[in-house]
Amino acid sequence: MAGLLDYSAGSTVLHRLNPIAKIALALAVCIAAFLSDSFVYLLVLLAFNVCIGLVGGIRKKTFSLLFGLVKICIFLFVLQVLFIRAGTPVFLFVTDEGLRIATLVVLRLIDATMPLALMLALTQMSDLSNALVKVLHLPYKYAFTVTTALKFIPVFTDEMSSIIESQTARGVDFDTKNPIRKLRLVLPLCAPLLITSVGRTEQAAMAAEVRGFYLRDRSSGSKEYPFGMIDGGALAVIVVLVVLAVLV
Repeated sequence: MAGLLDYSAGSTVLHRLNPIAKIALALAVCIAAFLSDSFVYLLVLLAFNVCIGLVGGIRKKTFSLLFGLVKICIFLFVLQVLFIRAGTPVFLFVTDEGLRIATLVVLRLIDATMPLALMLALTQMSDLSNALVKVLHLPYKYAFTVTTALKFIPVFTDEMSSIIESQTARGVDFDTKNPIRKLRLVLPLCAPLLITSVGRTEQAAMAAEVRGFYLRDRSSGSKEYPFGMIDGGALAVIVVLVVLAVLV
């Protein structure tokens, strides 16, 4: 799942959307997922998320994200079924209420996670931070903090992969299928990752200060982010998604 948040260039309708409209649409899908208890509507939201990826031209990232979430959700599904005892027994300790809640949790998790990741893959971080400052009047230091944190996710992922590769070259076997053993092998690697992260943070802070970070304000950026007709269409989709979630 590495590289899912990396920007994918393109000229699709979703690429041309205002960054604020993209984030608002993603948040609307998340809200709709938690407002509705309908399995049919949650499946519709899942299909809508897949359509976002297909329309945005990031088909590979979309299905990679979906399959990664499904792997996580299988584990969560089993946990929910094991611990929920309410309802009528269906098979051994499995109850109908446990199956219902487990399925609901899994669908909500997938529906709420996919849209934000997909929209971030369709939005340049510089556009997102500048739009937050110019449109929402968010102080630049807060917008910079949010976008920088998102930028560092793939950086830290690559750094952890490099650490694991170096440990594998030294004879450590990370290919074990035992999750507990694998966790015990990975946890000690958090220390070198933390050390390198602190170093990267200091370098980023120095670079930002040299470039006049504290002098930035709303008027510093030259690019404007007006709302157009396609942004109005996105707003209409947002209203429809939330209203349908309440109704069904």
